Amino acid sequence: MSLYKIIENCGVIPVVVLEDTANAVPLAKALLAGGINICEITFRTAAAEEAIRQIALNVPDMIVGAGTVITKEQAKAATDAGAKFIVSPGSDLEVIRYAKELGVYMLPGAVTPTEVMQLIKEDIKVIKFFPAENYGGLKTIKAISAPFPNLKFVPTGGVSLSNLTAYLEFDKIAAVGGSWLCTKDLIKDGKWDEITRLSKEAMDIFKSVR
Repeated sequence: MSLYKIIENCGVIPVVVLEDTANAVPLAKALLAGGINICEITFRTAAAEEAIRQIALNVPDMIVGAGTVITKEQAKAATDAGAKFIVSPGSDLEVIRYAKELGVYMLPGAVTPTEVMQLIKEDIKVIKFFPAENYGGLKTIKAISAPFPNLKFVPTGGVSLSNLTAYLEFDKIAAVGGSWLCTKDLIKDGKWDEITRLSKEAMDIFKSVR
């Protein structure tokens, strides 16, 4: 199964900020227990690279990716650590082409038709829409998707339980990304059961829609 299909079949990608690598494996297991088998570890912290490595080594059922990747060096470090996909907030063609060289799935960001057209030239078919709610959310995605019928989107930023159903009901949404499933406080306090509960809640919504 392609990574795109795995993303689409899960429907919800937790966006994770980890400050302590010791939390990486328990977090991955908590998400899996809730039915989520994919997560994005953001490269915003010094712990990110090792966290990806620990999940890749110790929780093989979890498909781990790297988020907030904005340089070739980060892309290489993430891939070497075991990341199966790379997510970027924007569209840096140098990073996108380098990801292809590395053989890793790339999910770049775009919020305008011009950016989308650039990505189509790079044979990108799934685009991160970030920050989603700040740029008009679902209403904007519907408008942008009209002239690009073969594209799908992964909105991230402002997506939560309150608007999850609305996003997932639109057929151009491949999946959503969100941090509400595993906030910094939940991770810091080791509230793994709560993360599992939130994951199950999100997956129940996903299954009811798709």
